[in-house]
Amino acid sequence: MEKIKITHPKRNLDFDTGAYSDGVIYNGMLFLSGQASVDFASSKFVLGSVEEETRRTLDNIRAIVESAGGSMEDALKSTVHLKDIADFDKFNKVYATYFKGIKPARTTVQSILGENIKVEIDIIFKLPKAYAS
Repeated sequence: MEKIKITHPKRNLDFDTGAYSDGVIYNGMLFLSGQASVDFASSKFVLGSVEEETRRTLDNIRAIVESAGGSMEDALKSTVHLKDIADFDKFNKVYATYFKGIKPARTTVQSILGENIKVEIDIIFKLPKAYAS
């Protein structure tokens, strides 16, 4: 089995992403790097309320998983970093709207985040069988 690199469909490839991939598929699993409130066309962070940043972050995640042939319902495990754990209830209200049925297992912690972002999320997905090779 070989690894397959997945890139956000709107990522401007003229900007260097650094030493990581948006996502990597291996053995039917999609592993996402930590995602944040980024405008992928300009490669700039879009700051706002915790609710706004959570929405943009999860929209970015949805775009990446869909480009790999999956959906948010394929999420198994997420890790969430919040700049301020006091924002948990506001974050959680938005987060819950992105997952139907069984929600992914999740760890949520307060972290020091760069670029003044309020939220960073990574998720592991099990892709449909058609994409498991």
